[in-house]
Amino acid sequence: MAIIVKQVADKKALKAFIEFPNRLYKGVYGYVPKLFMDEMDTLDESKNPVCAFCDFALYLAYRDEEIVGRVAAILNKSANERWNHKEVRFGWIDFIDDENVSKALIDKVMEYGRERGMEQIAGPLGFTDFDPEGMLVEGFEYINTMALIYNYPYYKEHLERLGFLKEVDWLEYKVFIPREVPYKIARVAKIAEQRTGFKVVKLTKESIRKHDYGRKIFRAINATYKNLYNFTILPESVIDSYVDKYLGLLDMDFVTIIVDRDNEIAAFAVSMPSITRALKKCDGHLFPTGWYHVIKSMYVKHEESVELMLVGVLPEHKNKGLLAMIFNDLIPRYVKAGFKYGETNAELESNIAMQSQWDMFETEQTKRRRVYRKSLI
Repeated sequence: MAIIVKQVADKKALKAFIEFPNRLYKGVYGYVPKLFMDEMDTLDESKNPVCAFCDFALYLAYRDEEIVGRVAAILNKSANERWNHKEVRFGWIDFIDDENVSKALIDKVMEYGRERGMEQIAGPLGFTDFDPEGMLVEGFEYINTMALIYNYPYYKEHLERLGFLKEVDWLEYKVFIPREVPYKIARVAKIAEQRTGFKVVKLTKESIRKHDYGRKIFRAINATYKNLYNFTILPESVIDSYVDKYLGLLDMDFVTIIVDRDNEIAAFAVSMPSITRALKKCDGHLFPTGWYHVIKSMYVKHEESVELMLVGVLPEHKNKGLLAMIFNDLIPRYVKAGFKYGETNAELESNIAMQSQWDMFETEQTKRRRVYRKSLI
């Protein structure tokens, strides 16, 4: 049967777009559903503030009226200007093991890009770096983290047969949590505090607003990651939205910042208890009963892992021992919560400095992710 690709044009189709992976990966250990309400807001141009600098279209592939694939075509005008390229991104890509389907989806994204003067196609990428990105190419046997993508091994083969080449790889690590703060970490943390005069600050929901720490954290993220691959610097309008979307939900016990003598953020660690098994239980739906599993995993009976979502030191404060100060604070909290290991976010293969921050722990590389690129001209 012929493959027909249609643009998502109404709420019913949007719901089908979001739900498709739950059916495609049903029963797959590594797959973790996305939070349905979060996906609805992200893919609604009236609710996502990044649409001030991003254009996008969503597509569903049908065979005999059955959905067999999906993809998003994204034009991030801010990133294109900053990185001086004409790139259309593909994201939210999923498809059955049929090359007619994957080709039809990619063809639609290339058509979208060419119509708008783009010269390259790259992905999987999101609107910004806070969206899931990077195709899984190693580590299918591990359960996915909440923030990243799961896909079947055949995705890689499909893209490469379509002429895509590796652009960059990201690595993920399992970081084993010691039962007590190692002597070296405690010693370096104490020396760093004495030499710099910097201090550990624990946030509260109130201080995020009252002392503007929410905006300060995201500004620090901009400053820390701005030179990394294809990074989109977040404008204030998006920062305000992300403060509400992300920081408002976190358990502040697992968020640690280091401030300098002027009370400006010098380093940060944003982590949260894993809710992957909770999301699997409820297929990403909070209602009618999914909220119970999610709240329980976050605040009551934790799963065995903590997601190390954002850990960074501002460039001007590198090599001052600030990471030791952070983990000197966090390790006892992780142990008390019952976590056995942390899972890092995806880290660029070429970013040795970022990977070396885990040298103070026992680690295991678990996954590898890839962004692919292809010329449109």
